[in-house]
Order: sequence, then structure tokens, then C-alpha cells
Amino acid sequence: MPQDRQHRVFFALWPDDEVARQFDEAGHLAHRSLGGRRMRRETLHLTLAFIGDVPAERLAELRGIASSVRLPAFDLLFDRRHCLARRKLFWAAASIVSPGLRELATALNERLKAADFRTEDRPFAAHVTLLRHARCDKALPAGDLRIEWPVRDFVLVESELRPEGAGYRVLQRWPLDQT
Repeated sequence: MPQDRQHRVFFALWPDDEVARQFDEAGHLAHRSLGGRRMRRETLHLTLAFIGDVPAERLAELRGIASSVRLPAFDLLFDRRHCLARRKLFWAAASIVSPGLRELATALNERLKAADFRTEDRPFAAHVTLLRHARCDKALPAGDLRIEWPVRDFVLVESELRPEGAGYRVLQRWPLDQT
């Protein structure tokens, strides 16, 4: 692999099969009301830090940054649905953001900035996108959302843009509870 190749990467929480199934089901129900394009089950995730394009030789630095994070595992409860009309996105979110999630996102973003990696300047918004191109002028689907996600690790992911949507490959996992 050429050393000058760019890798489009980000850190994320990646759900296990059961949690991904529940998010996928919520997306399916929302799609009935809001239309749009459903996110594929295998791509559902919560972004912790989007980095973007980096040269291959800097991937080791990213792995080192992730290895330096020592935080406990935590649980998330997704109980809120939101449709952002301006961007035509429908997502699941938590009405209460876990302190563990905030600590993890903050730790990663601070370390990335200190190592001169580009990160997003906008505030962290914990969500899992379920639909793109949603018709947010329509009524949200009836019913409650309650997805419990026990978070035990985080991942470094490479993204490849494709006509049918992004394809993702988990490059490495780091367990939590390393305190």
C-alpha cells in the first residue's frame, strides 16, 4: 500500500448486533412516515471524533492516542427521536448524555487537537443517524423509543464514500474499563 494514500477516518462507538438491530428497526419505522434513505444496519454508529483524511503514516499516531484513553465502560439510553429539517436527517439520541460518553469524546478530541489532527469545531452531539433525505415536515412515527446500549469499547473506522452511501471498515477496537 503506498505511504502517500489518504485514509478517511473517525473514532466511533459501534453497536453490537442486538443494539444495531434495534436502531435498524427504529429506522425502518421512521422510514414509513418520513421516507428518505435508511442507513444500512452494518453502518449504524455514534461518531466520537471525525478526523477526515490522514496519510497512512499517521494511522499509528491515531492508534497511540486511542491506546492512551483509560476510562470506564458506561451505558447509554436512546429515548429521543429528532428530525433535523435543514439537513434532512432523522436520528436517535439520548435525552440524558452519559458523563462517560462526554468524557470519552472530550478525551479523544483533546488528544487529537494536541497532536495536530483536524477535528470538528462544532459541539459534540451524541446521536445515531437512521435516515438521510428524510421529509422532516411529516409527523414523527408514533410510539416510544427505548434502546439500551452497554458501551464497552470504541473503534477507529475508515470510511469509503460510495454511490450507495458510505462503506465503513473497523480498523481497531479499544476496550473501556482500563482504569
